[in-house]
Amino acid sequence: MAQTRAPVTRSSGQVAAMVVAALFLVVGILGFVPGVTTNYDSLTFAGHHSGALLLGVFAVSVLHNIVHLLFGVAGFVLARTAGGARGYLIGGGVVYAVLWLYGLLIGQDSAANFVPLNTADNWLHLGLAVLMIGLGAVLGTRGTTTSRRGGAE
Repeated sequence: MAQTRAPVTRSSGQVAAMVVAALFLVVGILGFVPGVTTNYDSLTFAGHHSGALLLGVFAVSVLHNIVHLLFGVAGFVLARTAGGARGYLIGGGVVYAVLWLYGLLIGQDSAANFVPLNTADNWLHLGLAVLMIGLGAVLGTRGTTTSRRGGAE
């Protein structure tokens, strides 16, 4: 007798949220990889004194990398439902928009720059905000079906 599994239905928003979450996990991991992160020996826990640069461009610290990892995990957890995925994309996009504004308003050498952020981070955060909010708004809860089959025939 053939065994089949029921089709797994995911909305386009869920798929998008999982892709974004995976990217955050990868970025969080790469922030701890010497070579991919230049000046790795100057990586600090937090603050603008961290001289480490992901891909030689984006300022990172241990805290910054942990935030990326947690953001990725949150994305996978929330992507279990269409509404959660939409909330992750739109809510996360709003968080990144606020972070973009924060990065523009504080001085890069200020004690308030605890994440740390540089100009490249600021513009990346704006791009992430637009992308995530756009994905959440456009994809919403539209469904797509992915079929999984298993078992002997």
